[in-house]
Amino acid sequence: MKLPNTNLWQETLNHPFKGSKLNDDVQTDVIVIGGGYTGLSAALHIAQQGKSVCVLEAQTIGYGGSGRNVGYVNAGLWTPPDDVEELLGKETGMHLNTLLAKGPDLVFDLIEKHQIQCSATRKATLHYADTASGLENLKSRYAQQVARNAPVHLLDRDEAVKRTGSDKVLGALMDMRAGTIQPLAYVQGLAKAAEAAGAKIFENTRAERMHRDNGKWVMETPSGRVTGNKLIQATNAYGVGDIDQNEFIPVNYFQMATAPLTMEQRAKILPEGEGCWDCADIMSSFRVDEDGRLLIGGLGDLENIGKGIHQAWAERKMASLFPELAGLKFEHAWSGRISFTSDHLPKVVSIGENAVSIYGYSGRGISPGTVFGKCAADWAVNDNLDAFPIPITQKTREPMKKAKAAFYEMGAVLAHLISVRINS
Repeated sequence: MKLPNTNLWQETLNHPFKGSKLNDDVQTDVIVIGGGYTGLSAALHIAQQGKSVCVLEAQTIGYGGSGRNVGYVNAGLWTPPDDVEELLGKETGMHLNTLLAKGPDLVFDLIEKHQIQCSATRKATLHYADTASGLENLKSRYAQQVARNAPVHLLDRDEAVKRTGSDKVLGALMDMRAGTIQPLAYVQGLAKAAEAAGAKIFENTRAERMHRDNGKWVMETPSGRVTGNKLIQATNAYGVGDIDQNEFIPVNYFQMATAPLTMEQRAKILPEGEGCWDCADIMSSFRVDEDGRLLIGGLGDLENIGKGIHQAWAERKMASLFPELAGLKFEHAWSGRISFTSDHLPKVVSIGENAVSIYGYSGRGISPGTVFGKCAADWAVNDNLDAFPIPITQKTREPMKKAKAAFYEMGAVLAHLISVRINS
């Protein structure tokens, strides 16, 4: 069966944001490139502080990774907190860990304050293990989080099976700070809130060239230009043309969604509504959306020759986790790019005087992106060079990024192919 290439979040989006195309010359305090979590959080917080801000989005709001996200509002990064502190140094690492631990609070507070309709559910997430080595990984992560007074619980097999609905699960780390959202609806809600606060937001306006003129930044687009005092590039993995200057490893993550499950099936599979992901090197995830659709996700690109292999794997994965769903077909499939960095940590890079680029969430975009956007607003409005939890650095080259990207994709294809053959 040919899998339809449709994004569930686009299909289920109500009252989409409608931005105009830039057709003029605009003067502003701050230019933001990119209409995703980081850029729109920055725009909202800048506008709320009385400064003018202009957002340029090459496509539509949330077109990139923000609208292709799994929808998990997680606390912290994928990298364990001990490793973060080792990589960044104790003081900086602690600062980043502490700020991102509170990230879900910021996201859900914004949702409530601005009445963003995005199926927000704060019922925790489950990091689960289905191997002995995965269970040891969870125990280590649990100990690190407990040492930081995080509200986490290590679930034994019986409780994990009960909460997931799958007897393949050996245990799970439950994080009560976290939750799930409809990710595209959230980012579009940020755009509406930013516009209501006074931000100018332009869609279908590709930032093509930027230069300095009389101490200001000038951003050229096909149909106009924007001049501003400060510049925030928030394109993450979706920069284009001359604006594509972030140094990262592009990795793809796909998702596939079924039709809504029956009430009987929904009563068993994730009955409390948590989102789940596993401990495998080639990570996968599953969750149920507001309408009861099961979503299965994994590393891989649906735009290349591996699509059929990824689909077969997803069908096998669903049947393995939930035998009662064997044979159920997927109705939606889509994928998006993630910006991986070698150390799996985000970056704030100086790209010129009064200009920064923020990227590299390594698959954790919603909460960190919202947090870093707020930090960017502080940097832009208050000239606060210490606004970010990590130092602003000079651009450094990500070595062999194309080779590493191919390695990740080939690894995902081979892992999914082997899994299908083993289970055939």
